[in-house]
Amino acid sequence: MERKIKVGVVGCGAICGQYFNGLKPFGIVEVVACADIDRGRAEEKAAEFGVPRVCAVDELLRDPDVKIVINLTIPAAHAEINLAAINAGKHVYCEKPLAATRDDGSKTLEAAKAKGVRVGCAPDTFLGGGLQTCRKLIHEGAIGEPIAATAFMASHGPEAWHANPEFFFKPGGGPMHDMGPYYLTALVNLIGPMKSVAASTRITFPERVIRSQPFFGKKIKVEVPTHYSGAIDFANGAVGTMLFSFDVWGHHLPRIEIYGTEGSLSVPDPNRFDGAVRLRKAHEREWTEIPLTHSADVGRGIGVADMAYGIVSGRPHRASGELAYHVLDAMCSFNEAGKARRHIDLTSTCERPKPLPVGLPVGQLDP
Repeated sequence: MERKIKVGVVGCGAICGQYFNGLKPFGIVEVVACADIDRGRAEEKAAEFGVPRVCAVDELLRDPDVKIVINLTIPAAHAEINLAAINAGKHVYCEKPLAATRDDGSKTLEAAKAKGVRVGCAPDTFLGGGLQTCRKLIHEGAIGEPIAATAFMASHGPEAWHANPEFFFKPGGGPMHDMGPYYLTALVNLIGPMKSVAASTRITFPERVIRSQPFFGKKIKVEVPTHYSGAIDFANGAVGTMLFSFDVWGHHLPRIEIYGTEGSLSVPDPNRFDGAVRLRKAHEREWTEIPLTHSADVGRGIGVADMAYGIVSGRPHRASGELAYHVLDAMCSFNEAGKARRHIDLTSTCERPKPLPVGLPVGQLDP
């Protein structure tokens, strides 16, 4: 496949370097421009990663050569930039979450449908070697029928290391909207769509103090829950248990485990593309580490490249807007369930993403 899809990046913050590097192996995409509200920051990143052009956001959106806009702005701005790109006739791939609210998420998908363009959304870590190996094992029946899952993400938040962590504690942030997409997307990839959720939530520390530069000592008023304990009912009958927290100093919990009628599967960190996959079959006493069946030598941007393949060939892309909206619906429902102390039925569903083919070289996603 020789045709290249030209890409422009909006938002040159902490995550952009991973995208610039992660896109390099894929010949189907070419980053031609970047933009940021702080032009100096965009110029710095362009020089560092070899991006040929720096421009204003509206200039990038008007560029007829740019076919995909990668939206790496803060969560509160995701919907605004997504809609602006779509209205300009661009396909858009957004950093997670798709939007801060269901309403903004649905507006994004509706606008894209009306314009005949695609929406993609992070995370794309489920396309890495670790999680694709787990998907293959489940598909092949290694643990029988999946009946339950656990998902645990616990830390003490980003205020100690992130350069500008305030948005993590505002609407669209918190452990649910920040880290939930990795875990929930991985679970949908492995088990299938969700049907309902329940949760208990709390704000443990109403005020956080930044311990990193350049805002060391600044106080943050916390406006979203920072600890979630919840349950998931999947459409196929499996049940899930989850804990997402910015209030925990240390723990010995696994990341994700899937339990089946014929065994158990230990799933690597869904925030990474690699990691150890361990299987314990029924009646066995020990866990066995399974060699990865797919390449882990990929990075953020594989979802963009997969969308570019879909644009060229007409096939669906895997890190889709529909998948991201389903995850957003679940995250919003966890917040509502925490307030109401009851199960919330999801209003959405999605197709389970198709697995990647086995044996493809790095930089290629279709046979």
